[in-house]
Amino acid sequence: MRAEPGRRAASAAAAMGVPGLTGFVEESGSFFAELRVRDTKLVIDGSSLYYHLFFGSAADFRRGGDYGPFAAAADEFFAVLRSCGVAAFVVLDGGRGAADRKLGTLRERAAERLRAAHGLSRGEGGRVLPLLARHAFVQALRRAAVPFAQCWAEADREVAALANRWGCPVLSLDSDFFIFQLAGGYCPLSAFRWRDVRAERAGRYVPARRFEAESFCRHFGRLRSSALPLFAVVSGNDYVDAAAFEGLLGKVRLPGKHGRARGLLRWLAAFAGPEEAADAVLKHVGGRRRDAVRELLRDALRDYAPSDANLEQFFAEGRYRCEEAEASGLPPWLLGALARGELAPLVANVLTLRSTFLHVQVEDLRRPSAHGAALPIRRVLYGLLLLRAAPGAEARSCAPPAVCEFDRVQKSIKKTFVQAASLPAPFGDDGFTLDKLVEVPMSRRQLLLLETLGVKMSLLESVPSHLQLPVAVTCYWTRCSEPKVNLHHLKALLLMMVSGELHRITNEPVLHPEDNRIAYNEFLKWKEEKLQNKDFDLDAAHSFCQWQCCLEMGLYLNQLLCRPLPEPDLARLYSGTLVHGLYQELKSTPSVENLFSSSPKMTELYQVLLNTVISTVSPDFFQKKTEAKSESCKKKKASKKTKAVRCAVSETRDVNRFASLSVDD
Repeated sequence: MRAEPGRRAASAAAAMGVPGLTGFVEESGSFFAELRVRDTKLVIDGSSLYYHLFFGSAADFRRGGDYGPFAAAADEFFAVLRSCGVAAFVVLDGGRGAADRKLGTLRERAAERLRAAHGLSRGEGGRVLPLLARHAFVQALRRAAVPFAQCWAEADREVAALANRWGCPVLSLDSDFFIFQLAGGYCPLSAFRWRDVRAERAGRYVPARRFEAESFCRHFGRLRSSALPLFAVVSGNDYVDAAAFEGLLGKVRLPGKHGRARGLLRWLAAFAGPEEAADAVLKHVGGRRRDAVRELLRDALRDYAPSDANLEQFFAEGRYRCEEAEASGLPPWLLGALARGELAPLVANVLTLRSTFLHVQVEDLRRPSAHGAALPIRRVLYGLLLLRAAPGAEARSCAPPAVCEFDRVQKSIKKTFVQAASLPAPFGDDGFTLDKLVEVPMSRRQLLLLETLGVKMSLLESVPSHLQLPVAVTCYWTRCSEPKVNLHHLKALLLMMVSGELHRITNEPVLHPEDNRIAYNEFLKWKEEKLQNKDFDLDAAHSFCQWQCCLEMGLYLNQLLCRPLPEPDLARLYSGTLVHGLYQELKSTPSVENLFSSSPKMTELYQVLLNTVISTVSPDFFQKKTEAKSESCKKKKASKKTKAVRCAVSETRDVNRFASLSVDD
């Protein structure tokens, strides 16, 4: 049985693995055996799972994401597994690895996501995973107490090695797992019917299907499973372009659907082993290219060999051992934080490659990328990471190191180089290096975070602790977004935060004032009546995309500084559907600002949040402009000038911005 949401999620994940292989295998049900999943360990490819759950949860992805329904789906998924006696272990992809062999593939996928985002912005079809979905998934794993690990680089080999060590199945949507030799088999998420749990005398189970590699190989004569990695490489996987083998593929192709794959498998079945088959492949490659292709084959085949990393030891003792990670020379505390998912893969990519991809969103492609609003935060993040970060880093020079960012420029993915910020003591050249960052007093780390966001701790003292970081980010976003934030944008965001807080306290297993329950029920009724409007405001979408960009980098900087502020719960913090609905309502019905008036506590919270943000801008900041259209050019120039003043990233401004850090505690 095929679960359509899962299949669509696989395409959204940019065709991971071997192109076309999933469709080829699934169209013949004879390669699968029915499986009742219960009372077992289960190794889960985390990247596949969060794509599958997000696009199967009815969560919005056009308006920046509804993280609540997504987190609820994750909670339900793991609760179902527990009810069937299944011990889930989730393994997430990490950075790109020092060799960066998938750079070309990643650029192609970013371009595909950009095309999908453009279609969504115009009301067409397409799917784009929202910016903070992965972060929300990690929070859901922690909330559900599900053991998980974040690998140093791509997770496939470590997933396969762990599953083989335990003899249990792998759950994924990545077609590479049709290629690995797995003792417990591969269960595609598209055939894992976790919403259809069944019970029998022996207990509850999840109906699923397991890929039978032996049955698959028998279908093609004397094909050995050891030849499947060569099939994947010649077909063209994430690391290899099939064009290198076009001469062979053209000769072995059979007529009909999937003729190239069927023909290649029949051809490989004629050889006694993969070495003999590889020699035969090379005979179809031109002499000048043969040595280069031989090296390419050797590297690519290694991708299907067992990993040296021992994830069993990590799950048992908390120690992650990986040769490539240890060879990076990065501090042990940072490697441990990466393995525990306490730092994002961006950190590893910046440290090892001086490069990162900025996630595509559904925004106004006629304007500069929404990530531009968070540039000053990223520069501080890069400054912390790259100032004498590891052995071999360049010696001190006048210019701080730079990072290559792949981001949207109009309708294309381009790379730009961003200079890291120069930081004052105790974080600069003469202070703590990266390996000693955790020894910097927490008060100093908190001060760096708040100075980067342009707020003081005294301003946030009246804000609940778990909302202090998003409120500080909102203060920053209000000042630094371009085009300028209007008051409806701000109020919609803050009302959304209050709704999340109201949801949280009314669902806690403790008694609360009845007026909170009344206010929450009134809010739910309002949502049911008012959020049916499907209109899409691209200007508002762009502004809220900028807010998420600022929040993402605020979260990453907070993580690197070992969380001087509590991390907000994204499931309660952001709902794209809700914030867009609130924005539309505020434009036509300003009284919606009193949505929580029946709860004095929520009314007070809203006023505290609003007053906190407004206190960081000038009194006339939100006044409407009345310039005539004839002055539009003048307005654009003024806008650029204002942005330069508000969000200056020059070295001089960096020093001034962090001046208070030089004061002793």
